[in-house]
Amino acid sequence: MELTFYDKEGRAVAYTEDRLHIYLFDGRPVAYIKDNSIYAYSGKHLGWLEDGWVIEHSGKCVFFTEISSAYGPIKPVKQIKPIKNIKQINPIKSIKEIQPFKPVRQLLWSDFSGEEFFYQLYI
Repeated sequence: MELTFYDKEGRAVAYTEDRLHIYLFDGRPVAYIKDNSIYAYSGKHLGWLEDGWVIEHSGKCVFFTEISSAYGPIKPVKQIKPIKNIKQINPIKSIKEIQPFKPVRQLLWSDFSGEEFFYQLYI
């Protein structure tokens, strides 16, 4: 089942068709999912996929999906999804960093906006 990742403004930012690889709608592969953890291809641990929510290291919610539970911040109205571009080839996965302890989940939105979440290593 495909999942679309919507941000706090209801904008469709990314998606996964196989619940393994995450792509932006322009076709760029930006992350992958392993045991409910989300990793950049560089190996950096970005957050968790839990109950349909993407949670960052502070415990705040970054994205919601079609299957997000009610436990989270108020969801905005979903905007129309952009058209998917052709997917680019997935990069080689680097060694994964050790995932941090999972924080207590908060009912707040993260300060990360859209694609920023996937490019944390550059921020």
